[in-house]
Amino acid sequence: MPGLIGKKIGMTSVFSAEGKNVPCTVIEAGPCVVTQVKTVDTDGYKAVQLGFQELKEKNTSNPMKGHFKKAGTTPKRHLAEFKDFETELNLGDTVTVDIFAETKFVDVVGTSKGKGFQGVMKRHGFSGVGESTHGQDDRARKPGSIGACSYPAKVFKGMRMGGQMGGDRVTTQNLRVLKVIPEHNLILVKGSVAGCKGSIVLIKE
Repeated sequence: MPGLIGKKIGMTSVFSAEGKNVPCTVIEAGPCVVTQVKTVDTDGYKAVQLGFQELKEKNTSNPMKGHFKKAGTTPKRHLAEFKDFETELNLGDTVTVDIFAETKFVDVVGTSKGKGFQGVMKRHGFSGVGESTHGQDDRARKPGSIGACSYPAKVFKGMRMGGQMGGDRVTTQNLRVLKVIPEHNLILVKGSVAGCKGSIVLIKE
């Protein structure tokens, strides 16, 4: 599906036609430059690689310098592939937020905020203080028993326990497009998007 690389600016709210105050996320979508066109003959599938945000030449590896030189563009910091663009794109073409002008809903892919090591109450929503069951009677925030004593005498994979929380790739689907502002490369979508301010996101139809 067609899309763009963007940067999460932050959250705000706008008034709808009915006068309701709607929370929304502001995303700077593009402009992105076509850095590679993949075809079925050469790569086995059809896709377009886009680049976003400038990168200093001194911070670019030699292989990537050649990659961007072939595309006729300056080095880019972020690259991503998208499929099924309506128009045929060539190396060096610029794709802007205008592609979402007639789009009503988009999917946004981001990286959720990292929260470090967390216990089962915050990570999995365990209830905490309650009945003293499952081997849990004097520690209000602990998970209780995690396995059988005799058989199978092991902890099953996927057991909900404490551990690293956040920092995951999260796709938020079917976000309503409230407004597209081409002159500032901005798109406003209803609701929240995973990630902190300034994080990189992918916007797809």
